[in-house]
Amino acid sequence: MYDYLIVGSGLFGAIFAHEAMKKGKTCLVLEKRDHIGGNIYTEEVEGIQVHRYGAHIFHTSNKEVWDYIQQFAEFNRYTNSPIARYKDELYNLPFNMNTFSKMWGIATPAEAKARIEEQVKEAGITEPKNLEEQALSLVGRDIYEKLVKGYTEKQWGRRATELPSFIIKRLPVRLTYDNNYFNDKYQGIPVGGYTQIIEKMLEGADVRLNTDFLSNKESFSAMAHKIVYTGMIDAYYDYSLGELEYRSLRFEDEILDTDNYQGNAVVNYTEYEVPYTRIIEHKHFEYGTQPKTVITREYPQVWHHGDEPYYPMNDEKNNTLYKKYRELADKEENVIFGGRLGMYQYFDMHNIVAEALKCAKQYL
Repeated sequence: MYDYLIVGSGLFGAIFAHEAMKKGKTCLVLEKRDHIGGNIYTEEVEGIQVHRYGAHIFHTSNKEVWDYIQQFAEFNRYTNSPIARYKDELYNLPFNMNTFSKMWGIATPAEAKARIEEQVKEAGITEPKNLEEQALSLVGRDIYEKLVKGYTEKQWGRRATELPSFIIKRLPVRLTYDNNYFNDKYQGIPVGGYTQIIEKMLEGADVRLNTDFLSNKESFSAMAHKIVYTGMIDAYYDYSLGELEYRSLRFEDEILDTDNYQGNAVVNYTEYEVPYTRIIEHKHFEYGTQPKTVITREYPQVWHHGDEPYYPMNDEKNNTLYKKYRELADKEENVIFGGRLGMYQYFDMHNIVAEALKCAKQYL
């Protein structure tokens, strides 16, 4: 009999297990995949730490969160500065003076501001009814059509005119020559990848890989006093109230016999006609000098049963359904729901660390 059965070995589950074991609790961790770490899992290929489930850059302005994660690995000073490629044009992200200078041949913040205001005025939208209108009312036509439209439509699998306006509440426009995407106080990549962090967190726990908790829920549940569940909340209840929607991803990896393919860790492809949203060149996360390189193309796709769910579709319809599941979850005496899927909310890694620590504090 364990004190805690933890479903999922991603960041949330691993932190909870680590904090529980520090309090002398026993933990069994069940993981459906054949490895620990959830979506932050990294694997060494050709001497390069490959982010198997997309680019993961740790960033936060919360010192408590930064100090906590630093216990488990040394972090380098990597700063996320993605490039956007539209046809044969390359632009810096987030939208900043480098972007505007390249797009319009201007040099000063006043010129950039005037150009954006002129295009917003031309759009003439006062009450945006969809994502396209919202974006046009914020940044104007040039930025929207080259850097927002195609990428967003690929990511969500719907045309921008069919997406609700609240998805883009704001678009960051920086009138400085600064390509630092996150602008957080602390930022970096663990030297040697993320998997080592989860390994250290789970030291002392019993871990079973290739084990699907939901395939034998009653039997597994009887093995512990409490359950920490980080899977899909609707799946836990066997979709009894209906299915929540998710977006999935497909990753296509390639080892190339060159030391440098694209010169940047992340290049976004904003053209709708290009089927992938971005190419990741993993070695640049750690300033690699290996003779070969590994790239990953990232293809967004519709989620079907059996696929990995990556992004909750937090529109009004799905959030309403989630609230009904949340009401069921709140009545559970021995089950704690956590993580991106258990809480049906898009979290970055620093959010997950904060949520897991908060949860551990509450229940431990």
